[in-house]
Amino acid sequence: MLPFLFGALFGLLAGLWQVRRVRSESEQFAEDKHEVLLEKQIVVDFMHDMVEALGENLSRTELLQRIVHAAILSTGALSACFFERTPKGTMRGVAVEGLFPPHRPLPESMRHKATTRARFLEQILRSEEFPASEGIVGLVAARREAMLIVDAATDSRVIKHDDPALKVKSMIAAPVIFRGEFYGVLCVVNPADGSTFNDNDFSLVRSLAEQAGMAVHNQGLLHFQLEKRQLDLDLALASSIQQLLLPREAPVVPGLALDARYRAAQQVSGDLYDLIPLSDGRLGVAVADVSGKGIAASLLMAICRTNLRQLAQRHDSPAAVLTEVNRAMGGEMSQGMFITMIYAIVDPARSEVCFARAGHELPLLLRGAASGGGRAEYLASDGMPVGLVPSEIFQPVLEELRMPFCAGDVFVLYTDGLTEAPNETGQEFSGARLAYIVRNLGGQLPSAINDGIIETVQRFTGKEQHQDDFTLVTIRCI
Repeated sequence: MLPFLFGALFGLLAGLWQVRRVRSESEQFAEDKHEVLLEKQIVVDFMHDMVEALGENLSRTELLQRIVHAAILSTGALSACFFERTPKGTMRGVAVEGLFPPHRPLPESMRHKATTRARFLEQILRSEEFPASEGIVGLVAARREAMLIVDAATDSRVIKHDDPALKVKSMIAAPVIFRGEFYGVLCVVNPADGSTFNDNDFSLVRSLAEQAGMAVHNQGLLHFQLEKRQLDLDLALASSIQQLLLPREAPVVPGLALDARYRAAQQVSGDLYDLIPLSDGRLGVAVADVSGKGIAASLLMAICRTNLRQLAQRHDSPAAVLTEVNRAMGGEMSQGMFITMIYAIVDPARSEVCFARAGHELPLLLRGAASGGGRAEYLASDGMPVGLVPSEIFQPVLEELRMPFCAGDVFVLYTDGLTEAPNETGQEFSGARLAYIVRNLGGQLPSAINDGIIETVQRFTGKEQHQDDFTLVTIRCI
C-alpha cells in the first residue's frame, strides 16, 4: 500500500512540475513575443520619426541630432552619440545628447571647466578625433559589426573616467550602413533604470542603426535633388538671360551678307558673339570665349558684352576697343579666368576689314571666292587674352591688322569648340578642315557655308551634340 501511495504522490508531483514547466514555457513565449512586438513598434516609430525629419528638410547635422535623440527615447539610454568618419579617416562625434563620456580620458587641465557639464562634454566630443580603429567605436567602424558591452567595468577597451557621472556601465555601438555605404557609428550608453543592456536591446539598436543609415542616405539624396532642381532653375534663368544678350537677328548692312551660329554645350555658355552696327555703314564683329563653362563664365561674358557695346561706339580702332575692354574687365575677373576675343570692323565702303586679336583663334579669310575655290588663309596677329595682364602690358603686345575685303571675299570668325571638336579616336577637327570646307563652299551665301561647316563637323565627330561651346560667324562681301 505504501509503495502505491509514494508512486501516486510522485506522479502527482511530476504532473504538477510538467504543468508548471509548460506554463513557464508559455509565459516565456508570450514574453518573447511581447519583446519582439515592442521592438517592432519602436523601429516603426523610429522610421516614422526619420520620415518626418526628412520632410522637414533638415540639414545633415540636424538629422544626426534627431537620430541620437530618437535612439535615447527608443532604448531608454541615458546618453547617445553619433560618430562620423572625417575626410582624414578619423572618427569624430558630430551629434550627442546626455552626458556621453568622451572617447579618451579628460586632460587634468580640462576637468574643472566653468561651463555646464553637458555643454562642455559636447564640445569635447565634437572636437575630439581618434583613429578609426581605436576603442569600441573604432572597432565597430573598422569591422562594420555591432558590439554589445554588457559589463563595461570589466572591459579594458572602455575608458574609465574619474567622474562618476561619466562612468560607463553598459554600452552598445552599431555601424550605420546603407547599401554598403558607411556613414558612422551610433552608440548608446547606460540604461536609465540602472540595469545593463541585453540581447533585446542589442537587436533593437542594430535595427535603429539600419534605419538611421537609410535616413542619412535618403537625406543626402533629397538634398542633392533639391540642389539639382535649384541649379536647373538657375541655369534656365541664366540661359534665358544669355540668349537675350545675343543678337536676335543679323543687322542689315549694305554690301555685306552675314550669318552667325551659336551653340552651348550646357544650358549656359562661355562663348559670345556680337554684331554691332557702326557709323558710316560699318559693322563691328566680335567673337569671344571665356575660360571655363557654366554660370560663372556666362555672367562674366554678359559683363564683357556690355563693356564691348559701349566701347565699340567710342573708338574706330579694334585695338583701342580691346585695350579699353581689358581695362574695364580687370576688376571683374577671378583668379585664373580670362577671355580670348577677336574684334573686327568691316567697312564695305572702303572694301577693307580691320581687326585685333586678344589671344583668340586666328580668323580665316577667303579671297577670290566669287566663282568658287579661291585662296583661304589664316591671319596671324599678336595679342594676349583679356583679363590676363594689366593694360600697360596688354596694349603694347596687341597688334592691329588691316586687310582688303573685296567682293566675293569671305571672313570667318569662330571659337575653338569648332576646330577642336574630337572624333571617336580623339583626333581634332582642325583648322585645316575648316579652311578646306570654306574654300569649297566659298561661292555660296554665309548661311549655306555655315550649314556645311556644322554638318561636316557632326559627321567628323559622329555626334549631333558638340562637347564644347562653339560660335561661328561668317561674313561675305557682295
